[in-house]
Amino acid sequence: MKYLVMIQGTQADYEAQSGKASAGAPAWTEQDIQAMYAHMGAINNDLAETGEMVDGNGLAEPARSRFVERGPDGKPVITDGPYGETKEVLAGYWVLDCASLERVTEIAARVLECPVPEGTTGYPVVIRPILDGGGGDV
Repeated sequence: MKYLVMIQGTQADYEAQSGKASAGAPAWTEQDIQAMYAHMGAINNDLAETGEMVDGNGLAEPARSRFVERGPDGKPVITDGPYGETKEVLAGYWVLDCASLERVTEIAARVLECPVPEGTTGYPVVIRPILDGGGGDV
């Protein structure tokens, strides 16, 4: 069955990765960034070897996103930022083809082990089964 595995973050997290610290988002060093890329790259390589990787990418920061909704007159209203009610946004994703929910849960737990600077806010890894008509173990 296919699963969408999502990681979250905020604009502050993206800024911290560029060296601008704020509450809950300490500045990352180049070494921190390289450690994160190494961790995520190892996961991606392992998933490619097992054949479970369908797709995956990090997403650009919220400041480079747009929110398009229908206005009261029915015309599109375009604002900055992908979400109005929360600061957390989708920061990256994988589409994985795994044998079971237990297996994709193991992978999500490995994602949580990604090294980050001390004091960085932690976010859950979200797993959503993709309804592709294939049944599965949901």
